[in-house]
Amino acid sequence: FLLSPPFVAPPFGHFGPPPMNATVEELLARLEQLEARVDEHSLFPGASADVLFLLVASLNVFFMQCGFGMLEAGSVTSRSTQAILLKNLLDACLSAFIWWVMGHGIAFDGTNDFIGTAGSDMSSFFLSGYGSGPDSGYHRVFWWFQWTFAAAAGTIVSGAVAERAQLLAYLAYTFILTAVIYPIIVHWCWSEAGWLSTKNGHVDSGGNFTSDAVLDGVIDFAGSGVVHLTGGTAGFFGALIIGPRHGRFEVVYDGSKPPRRGRPLQLPGHAPVLQALGTFILWLGWYGFNAGSQLRIATPGASEVIGRIVVNTTLSAAGSGLVSLAIATLGQWRRGTVNYEVPAICNGILAG
Repeated sequence: FLLSPPFVAPPFGHFGPPPMNATVEELLARLEQLEARVDEHSLFPGASADVLFLLVASLNVFFMQCGFGMLEAGSVTSRSTQAILLKNLLDACLSAFIWWVMGHGIAFDGTNDFIGTAGSDMSSFFLSGYGSGPDSGYHRVFWWFQWTFAAAAGTIVSGAVAERAQLLAYLAYTFILTAVIYPIIVHWCWSEAGWLSTKNGHVDSGGNFTSDAVLDGVIDFAGSGVVHLTGGTAGFFGALIIGPRHGRFEVVYDGSKPPRRGRPLQLPGHAPVLQALGTFILWLGWYGFNAGSQLRIATPGASEVIGRIVVNTTLSAAGSGLVSLAIATLGQWRRGTVNYEVPAICNGILAG
């Protein structure tokens, strides 16, 4: 790192060979000065590696918006394609400004254990306290990384209420989720002050860390609860309130008013190609989602953790896809027909 461009060897100057009659104390003092100089000049290569790592991870997660769009467009009827894509695009645009104005600040600022508040020197509201210091680049990329998570949580719901949510109602939900609900849950679990955060604590006089969180906090490495459970819960209640798509269930006319809902009917999407394309894009994005949650790559042991993450992500998606297809095929075989369905393996891969 010290000798590779654009970094040059530090100007050690008078840190040349010590005089032959130097005492042990003088040698130790010169060694400490030399170590400090090395640390000073090796800081920026490591920080730059962390910025590059988080930047690449953020690109992958942001590309998941395209995957969501393709998957959902292929899973609805052809007449609903433009509407579902418009909602996904507006989701990204609206959530970006919300996350810049207040979302990130509510998520990570302040010392309140329930919600982030303004007032710190490095305020995240409007990114007003980020300045132009040596760490400002990393903090801005971290803001972007966290926005991609917020956008993903919001887009989860668009598929759950596809073909039956009005545009203005959906945008209102996006605002509430991105500005209030999701940032507060992030603050609980990932900030340094959240009541469920493992980072919430203090160091005692003996140098030991003592947690101040409830039950020592909750570990959510890559957002299984913070992102996916939040988005999934919002999508569940949205679908519960709005109801099923038209034609999703058989209508039974047996004299009851209104007619009774019968057995569920298949509503195949109009484009399996888009479903498969969206699934592959989302699979790719999860490498950034999961591995990127390590946040830094230049710290000791980070590469080992990241390697384990990408292996687990690969095997879990592949295994779940195979099992899902096998279960769907077995169910059809018991009914006397066998048809290997693209949506079955797609849902399995995404669940894995």
